Amino acid sequence: MITRLGFVQLDTVQVVSRAHHHILWSRHPSYREAMFDPLLARDRAVFEHFTHDASVLPMQFLPYWQRQFRRKAEQMGKAGWWKGLPGEEARAEIKARIAAEGALSTHAFQSGPKSKDHAWAKKPHKMALDYMWYAGELATCYRQNFTKYYNLPERVFPDALRQRQVTDGDQVDWLCRAALDRLGFATAGEIQKFWDAMSAAECKAWLDAAAQDLVPVEVEGAAGQRWQAWAAPDIEARIEALRAPVQRMRILNPFDPAIRDRDRLERLFGMEYRVEMFVPAAKRRYGYYVYPLLEGTQFVGRVEVTADRKAGQLTLRQIWPEPGVRWGRGRQARLEAELGRFARLAGCRYDAASA
Repeated sequence: MITRLGFVQLDTVQVVSRAHHHILWSRHPSYREAMFDPLLARDRAVFEHFTHDASVLPMQFLPYWQRQFRRKAEQMGKAGWWKGLPGEEARAEIKARIAAEGALSTHAFQSGPKSKDHAWAKKPHKMALDYMWYAGELATCYRQNFTKYYNLPERVFPDALRQRQVTDGDQVDWLCRAALDRLGFATAGEIQKFWDAMSAAECKAWLDAAAQDLVPVEVEGAAGQRWQAWAAPDIEARIEALRAPVQRMRILNPFDPAIRDRDRLERLFGMEYRVEMFVPAAKRRYGYYVYPLLEGTQFVGRVEVTADRKAGQLTLRQIWPEPGVRWGRGRQARLEAELGRFARLAGCRYDAASA
């Protein structure tokens, strides 16, 4: 599933189940949280790095991800909030400790206080660890209680993949084609935003060179608006093979790849969705952590759901139907069935009678 999706975003927030678990469960309801960690820590089937946010990617993608290591290192070096980054000698000392002691987390190090200049400030040693992780000089070995443990890349990445040389142009070509393959059809901006591993200019240059291999299409959105886009070469066969989706109600995670590009979501499905975790409570339209509801091919609403894992209880807080959507008994029953499934993912129960 991760290979088909391209990446799965990680997130520390656990209102019911963390984003990576929820995303995989949405596509395979028999998925359980314990299945995830061995992929990274034991099997080395995936590696962790930064797309538009911290994510896991299939390990076989590593040769095409070298440019992203370089890109992120360059970006971090220019960003204002990295001005307190320890120098090469201090970073080398951190790497030497990891080489001698094995995988270490940020808790194994001590350094001065973090800057007060901005909300995202980090302590110097944490800044150094993250910089080397962004640059590919360190790799995530495993996570324990979601705390990241850093190790040398040669201890995490298979030699054959780590040493494989792919030209920058071939990396861009692979990333663009892989993005379009997963999107099916997309504008230049949507292709570029999929991995966020290249600039808009680089993506446009790729499209100019690859246009003869692609299919130009016109897309009609939910509001009847139309725009030009590019489609994968086999788009007609894909459309021919489409089957009508089941009408099961699906609770999607806010960071699900299907809705991560909020502009694309709104154009295609007519749903305006934003995460409001960082919006002051009094200014929120909906809630702190609100889940979109997909039924068939239509987004029919959003819900606020919380889980008390200690008490083993999942609670439905509020429902907001989308404009024009009638919320009858059948739709409510489908939601309650999905809430029961969602509760099982978190090791909880859901009592519809008490909702």
